[in-house]
Amino acid sequence: MDEQWRVQFDAEVSFVNGGGLRTEGFRLDVPGREITDDDLAALFVRHLGLLMVAEVRISAKTMIREPHKGGRAVNTAGSGRRLVELSHVISDGMTTLPGWPGPRISDWLTYAASRERYAPGTEFHVARIDMIANTGTYVDTPVHRWAGREDLSGMPLDRLADLPAVLVRVPADTRAVDRLMLAPYQVAGRAVLLHTGWDAHFGTERYGAPKAPYLSEDGARALAEAGAALVGIDSINIDDMSPAANGVRPAHSILLAAGIPVVEHLTGLAALPPTGFRFTAAPPMVAGMGTFPVRAFALVEGVRGSDAR
Repeated sequence: MDEQWRVQFDAEVSFVNGGGLRTEGFRLDVPGREITDDDLAALFVRHLGLLMVAEVRISAKTMIREPHKGGRAVNTAGSGRRLVELSHVISDGMTTLPGWPGPRISDWLTYAASRERYAPGTEFHVARIDMIANTGTYVDTPVHRWAGREDLSGMPLDRLADLPAVLVRVPADTRAVDRLMLAPYQVAGRAVLLHTGWDAHFGTERYGAPKAPYLSEDGARALAEAGAALVGIDSINIDDMSPAANGVRPAHSILLAAGIPVVEHLTGLAALPPTGFRFTAAPPMVAGMGTFPVRAFALVEGVRGSDAR
């Protein structure tokens, strides 16, 4: 049996919904002879599948060289398939971002006017919509943040459609979704959807309030480093919109620099299981634009995960 590095340590875990956990002499396989406390905390949370973690304090850390003894795997399956709508309806004059203009929907060709163009008994309706790109549920592509990068026409379909996905349920009253909260989830090659429940306020003044949930800088970096394919959230922005953020947008900057599209203003995530579904949020191929509304939806394939910590 091959030798590899392991780390032995004590850990104290506190949870955002109360309570705690303490371990002594816990051992984990690590890829090298050194690991920081922050990285070890994330590995520990992921290994145990802990959810709603507020803090992990590491102590008595010792590196050990010994045989690798393997890990664990869980696979649960069910049956049936269903589609779940995850988009807000776009309607005339609606508010997506407070202070930003709403769409204007009108007739370009009415049924009555079309009768002059076609044979008797044949009529058509053609509508017109005037709107900014950031309307309803929409996707951000890299050029939205970084000049010269991929626009809507340059994003490959395998980053927008039929993606295996994972749902991260964010505890109530949590603002920043950080690295520790994401640590239990396998995100490589997946759409990562952050279910905060903030979509309940869509269209109201509270939706744009300073307390809206967001993805923290270290959370965004963790998802980029782990190879997430797409990141979505049911809040007003993937970044902190409060005045304290001073207009800094680290989540957008990190994810879009890594070529990871961002979907904002999702809704209906409560209807999804933790895993076992596929996600699509594909916009039209418009050259020169970085954002556009999408019809976001999930195909639930009958595989159920567990929310237990």
